[in-house]
Amino acid sequence: MVQQYVLVTGGSSGIGKAIIERLVMEGFHTLNLDRHAPCRPSANDRHIPVDLLDTDALNRVLAQLSQEYEVLRIVNNAGMVKPALLESTLIDDVRTVAKLNIEAPILIAQQFVPAMRAKNFGRIVNISSRAALGKERRTAYAASKAGLLGMTRTWALELAGNGITVNAVGPGPIATELFRAVNPPDSPLTRQILSTIPVQRLGEPAEVAHAVYSFLDDRAGFVTGQVLYVCGGMTIGLGNAS
Repeated sequence: MVQQYVLVTGGSSGIGKAIIERLVMEGFHTLNLDRHAPCRPSANDRHIPVDLLDTDALNRVLAQLSQEYEVLRIVNNAGMVKPALLESTLIDDVRTVAKLNIEAPILIAQQFVPAMRAKNFGRIVNISSRAALGKERRTAYAASKAGLLGMTRTWALELAGNGITVNAVGPGPIATELFRAVNPPDSPLTRQILSTIPVQRLGEPAEVAHAVYSFLDDRAGFVTGQVLYVCGGMTIGLGNAS
C-alpha cells in the first residue's frame, strides 16, 4: 500500500496535535513542522523541527521534504495572535503575525502544488479563526486570518482545474492547553466567553480535527473555496445579537 503523507504545521500541541492524531488514526503518515517536539509522537508522525518564521530555514526544509516525500495534502495550522488594542498594536507585531499566518502557508503551497498538479489531485486546508469576522484586541491576528480566507478562495479558483481543493476551517473558542491556561474555568472572562456560545461549552480540538479531516478526504473533491466555522454556533449567535 502506498503511504500517503500529510504535511501539518504546528502539530505538536493543541489543535495541530489533534489533527495529527486523527490523521494517523485514519492511516495517514504525517510530517509535523513545529519548533517543539510532541510529547508522545506516533510511529507514523515525523517531527521536523523548524522555525516557520525563519524563511531560509523553512525553504530548506520544504525543498528537502519535497525530494523525500510525495505530499498531496497540507494543513496550514500554525498561528500566532499578539493580542493588543488598536492604539497599542505594534507594526512589527503585525508583520510577525503575517509572516507566520500568511507567508508560511504561501511558501508551503508553492513548494508542493507542482506535485499536486502532476498527480491531478491535492488537498489544502488552512486553519483560520472565527476572529477573522472581528474580535477585540485582535488587529494583527484578525487581519491575518481574514487574509488567509482570501488566499483560500483565490487558490481554490486557481487550482480547481487540477483536482486540487482548498478550504478553510475557522475554530471558535477551543479547549486547548493554551486556552485553559489563559482562561481559568472560574474566571469572569471565561464565563463571558461561554455566554456567547449557543451550545454553551467550549469546542474540543478533536472536533476541529474532524472538520479538517473531512476536507482532506478523497471524497471531498466537489467542495472547494469554503470556510467551515467550528464554533458551536457562535458566528450566527453573535450575528443575531441585538
